[in-house]
Amino acid sequence: MKAPNTAPNTAPNTARRNGALTRVTRDARPFLRARTGTVLRLAGWSLLEFVQTFLGGFGVARALDHGFLAGRPLTGLLWLAVAAAAVLPAQLATRGVFGRLADLVEPLRDGLVRRAVSRALSGALAHPAGTTARSLSQVTHQSEIARDGWAGLVLTLRSFVFTVAGAVAGLLALEPRLLLIVLPPLILGAALFLATLLPMAARQRDYLTADEAYAAHAGQAAADLRDLAAAGAADRTVAESRDLADDQVRASRSLARWSGVRVVALAVCGRFPPLLLLLGAPWLLRNGLTPGALVGALTYLTQALAPAVQALMTMLSTVGGRLLVVLDRFTDAPPPPAEDESDSQAPPPRGHAPVAELRAVTFAYGPAAHPVLDRLSLSVAPGEHLAVVGPSGSGKSTLAAVLAGVEAPTGGTVLWHGRPVRGADATSVRVLLPQHAYVFTGSLRDNLRYLRPDASDRSISAMIDALGLDPLLSRLGSLDAPLEPDRLSQGERQLVALGRAYLAAPPLTVLDEATSRLDPAAETRAERAFAALPGALVVVAHRLSSARRADRILVMDGPRTRCGTSAELLRTSALYRDLAGLWEPDEEPHKSGRKNGEPDQGPHRSGRGSGLISTPPPSLF
Repeated sequence: MKAPNTAPNTAPNTARRNGALTRVTRDARPFLRARTGTVLRLAGWSLLEFVQTFLGGFGVARALDHGFLAGRPLTGLLWLAVAAAAVLPAQLATRGVFGRLADLVEPLRDGLVRRAVSRALSGALAHPAGTTARSLSQVTHQSEIARDGWAGLVLTLRSFVFTVAGAVAGLLALEPRLLLIVLPPLILGAALFLATLLPMAARQRDYLTADEAYAAHAGQAAADLRDLAAAGAADRTVAESRDLADDQVRASRSLARWSGVRVVALAVCGRFPPLLLLLGAPWLLRNGLTPGALVGALTYLTQALAPAVQALMTMLSTVGGRLLVVLDRFTDAPPPPAEDESDSQAPPPRGHAPVAELRAVTFAYGPAAHPVLDRLSLSVAPGEHLAVVGPSGSGKSTLAAVLAGVEAPTGGTVLWHGRPVRGADATSVRVLLPQHAYVFTGSLRDNLRYLRPDASDRSISAMIDALGLDPLLSRLGSLDAPLEPDRLSQGERQLVALGRAYLAAPPLTVLDEATSRLDPAAETRAERAFAALPGALVVVAHRLSSARRADRILVMDGPRTRCGTSAELLRTSALYRDLAGLWEPDEEPHKSGRKNGEPDQGPHRSGRGSGLISTPPPSLF
């Protein structure tokens, strides 16, 4: 394996950070432009904070120079009262500020969540095999970081702008020469602070990248706990988790080191101006500065400027860089999953090539696990009806998942129409229906058109007749009637899932016990309807009648398989003869106590045949 390149590459990183700022700024402009009225109302409330800051220092200076030091204490008290009274309107403005703040913050979070969900769904449809937990971190963690960071930044930046404006206006009114002492340390500290912005943004990006990697690993490990235990891969998984956690620790420590540089910038901005003013006080007093103006200037520095600058720098240091990086995660589209060179080639003509083909395919749930499929070769021709049978745990559902491209083989090749399986082709090539059907809250029409949104009413009507959905449609009243999943039986859910697969009519349909909750008559009707379609049909059978309807039957006993017609297998396969003996003849519809075709609440197997149940693959629908 090639060793990773650990040498720093500052030029690409700088370009990436500049690109991040450009992308975020580009998306921020229309967002703020659409809320110009909200920003103006927020500024209007903030003017009261400007007045409070200006009168705070100016009132103290006038109280000393024209009041107490001039022998007029009443005048001094009146000026102090003016400075104190200015606090009240500013406090009342807090309510208005927070009301306008919600109009800026909540739309941002809602928009980010919508963007993350939309991107995740689009990515899953385009590349089903390349989905990650990135969107989970964005929806749950990063959107909240953006929401809180944006709220804090708006509040702090608003306060900084109007507080500094009020303090500068007050210093100019008292003595313009005061700015010669106050501004240099402020500018120096601000320059040092700004120099840390790009490195801090890079460290924030590294930290969030490590967080996403850990979230993806933890989610995958949680989903594969059974397989990890079976394969004895627990130690390896723990080691990988430890490495990812160490990456997060290193990123956070680097972030902390740059935070130390910002502490120095805060000290220069917040502590140096009052110190320089006191050191220059003798010179200023000799050159016409009044004692009241000196005290007023100290009031501005200690009570207004220093706190405002420190609050802004603290907010930018702890939230600003993180906010930029998080927003860039939403604006910078994730790279598409890597695909092999065959992706750029045009698909070969289909002709009479198999719809799906396995070439010496091996599959095992872990490096140390026994293979479930062992060098299995199988082809499914267009229009063919193949049944898969075998005892529980023999690998029927695994075969269905590998054939449908849900699971990648550990060895061998899976082909669709003569080319390697690609995630981008999945929705156009196959439909996999597991035992547990997915039905969502909405209309019956929306559920049926889930895989084919443009299906016409005539196509839906033909499907209802073919599969026998008339009782369900009559009970609901119409196709547009609301459908609540909790009020459907398991058989009715399977019928809805079968209906949407029938409308999609893909080249390959894989039914992994997808009719197990239907009675024999309804199952027969559904399988014959699918067999009449032009595409190939693969059925993981749970009744002998289902297997007998197929053109060929694949008998699975772990890695050992045998394929042929029912008559051939009765002569050549002892396992198939055993399975045929375990299966009892199907009940006649009139003996079951149900109407012909009515969905049942559970699979119809004999007590002896219950061992034929297998665990379905992850649900696609």
